[in-house]
Amino acid sequence: MSAPTTLHIFLDKQHPAVWRALNGLGLKVREAAEDAGISRKTIELLYVRTSQINGCAYCLDMHVADAVKAGETPQRLAVLPAWRETALFTAKERAALALTESITDIPDLPIREHAEGYAREHLSVEEFSAVSWLAITINAFNRVSITSHHPVRRDR
Repeated sequence: MSAPTTLHIFLDKQHPAVWRALNGLGLKVREAAEDAGISRKTIELLYVRTSQINGCAYCLDMHVADAVKAGETPQRLAVLPAWRETALFTAKERAALALTESITDIPDLPIREHAEGYAREHLSVEEFSAVSWLAITINAFNRVSITSHHPVRRDR
């Protein structure tokens, strides 16, 4: 058996049909979120926060740029890890962030129930579901990129 020629296996290249299916899911989830009234700016904000928690440099590079294109401000992106400590985010955004963090970290039941309860106070059923699906799919994308060691390119 010969030695591998690379240190990393790009999962998206190894199984392109699976990667296309995940991308298709991501497009459907984004469409459902927009149909639920969640703005592109908020979608990108949630993607950035999840990618921060997971430490996915590739997804952070992509989604910070996409958030800026969608109208997100450098100030809000800079304080996003400390969103609870600022008044820069709306109640709806705070609810979406709390739910997204709960899905990403999966805390103990009382903490999770608190986050879900807070989200239910500020999000419609459609928004709650859409935010949940956004968190679930970006977590999957983060894991693919982290496992594959997708590089962040300087030429962006």
